[in-house]
Amino acid sequence: MSHDLLRVEALHAGYGKAEVLLGLSLRAAPGSVVTVIGPNGAGKSTLLNAMMGVLPSRGRVAYDGRDLGDASLEERVALGMALVPETRALFGSMPVEDNLLLGGWRLRGSRRRPDEGLARAYELFPRLEERRTQLAGTLSGGERQMLAIARALIGEPRLLMLDEPSLGLAPLVVRDIFQAIDRLRETGVTILMVEQNARAALEVADYGYVLETGEIVLEGPAAELARDARIVETYLGAGAARAG
Repeated sequence: MSHDLLRVEALHAGYGKAEVLLGLSLRAAPGSVVTVIGPNGAGKSTLLNAMMGVLPSRGRVAYDGRDLGDASLEERVALGMALVPETRALFGSMPVEDNLLLGGWRLRGSRRRPDEGLARAYELFPRLEERRTQLAGTLSGGERQMLAIARALIGEPRLLMLDEPSLGLAPLVVRDIFQAIDRLRETGVTILMVEQNARAALEVADYGYVLETGEIVLEGPAAELARDARIVETYLGAGAARAG
């Protein structure tokens, strides 16, 4: 396999003087699904925001062999990185289809037509096509998450980062979202998702990291982590089954 698409080494980041990430390292191979699981407050969202350049950080973030250094958020997006934040950040007063078309700004000037991206989005999430004229603010929680993911994909990113994709969703909707994430493998996009729902995340991921209080405490192939006694007890036992 070729070099890692994403390589993070000794990453430190936080808010003001409060350091949240304490020298974290991880990597993602091209076309793989990698998950970072851990409890609320472990630093999962901080990790994604630091990699996107939203938060200042120390350490090294390399994308496709290029050290991002002081690259801005806009430069990272132009390189093919996309983040679907926990808030989903949709335009609630705009129809579904207009929200999707806004996701294609990175392709302006290319020969790709917006309707090609729309067709792929609707193929992945048929419910969005049914709701294409509906205002985004009137969608259900699950539909808003589908829209947020689809909008990011229209820009044809090579690295898609998902911040808690199952947050606040009913178990059946969570299943639909993770099935869609699994289908995205066929497109070749690399996915890095942070998630509290360890069971669902490890079922779809190739490789996993366990993040606790700003540090990686365990890593390995997702199937092996799902069988690890500590993971089972802490994240997959009866107490962790609340999200299905």
